[in-house]
Amino acid sequence: MAMTVFVAALLSVFTGFVVSVPDGFKPVDCSDLYKAGQTVSGIYSIYPTGDIPVWVYCDMIGGGGWTVIQRRMDGIINFYQPWKEYKKGFGSTEGEYWLGLENMHQLTRNRKYMLRVDLEDFEGRKGFALYSSFSVGPETDGYKLLVSGFTDGGAGDSLSFHNDQKFSTFDKDQDPYERNCAKLYLGAFWYTVGCHYTNPNGVYLWGEDDTHHAIGVVWKSWKNNFSVSLKSFIMKIKRLS
Repeated sequence: MAMTVFVAALLSVFTGFVVSVPDGFKPVDCSDLYKAGQTVSGIYSIYPTGDIPVWVYCDMIGGGGWTVIQRRMDGIINFYQPWKEYKKGFGSTEGEYWLGLENMHQLTRNRKYMLRVDLEDFEGRKGFALYSSFSVGPETDGYKLLVSGFTDGGAGDSLSFHNDQKFSTFDKDQDPYERNCAKLYLGAFWYTVGCHYTNPNGVYLWGEDDTHHAIGVVWKSWKNNFSVSLKSFIMKIKRLS
């Protein structure tokens, strides 16, 4: 753990985001960190499996303890990735990233979590969707999504449509649709029949573009429009006590 603290301190010189934690402390998630008195949002190491550190961004505002599992904000990272990358995770923790399906499963398999999806469009309008229950199943079950308990924060509900679906990428098609939804919409997600109402891992487009149907970072209930690609899309989870 001493090495972890050293790395955190070294990284903070370059990013300004990494926050050091006490030596020997192995938090499961950002909720543990918040309960331990860490109230500054930034990059921390967590231990979903109890031994291997995973770097995440912790959102400590608005009640704190939110572990960011997905973030789009500027289009720098290519999210049209194969299965192995979505399984292990990719991107830059201080910017755009995907935490990894296996990490999500390890976090949620024996613990109860809520999910919040924060959205912002290019006009500065913001909204969110809250779900009281969120979990990701094991790889043997296709990393199936289980989500329920929607509360509207101005964004509407575009995720419940994807409940009970397996995860699909362009090289691993597990959706029930007759075609590969990941290839059709240039993303990767828990696609279903008809593919999606939300495509958070789609192509990062600037604003509204209907040139190619629904390939952007879409949340259908946002203006009831598949053509609006969002400026910011953040998925974050928090453990329920």
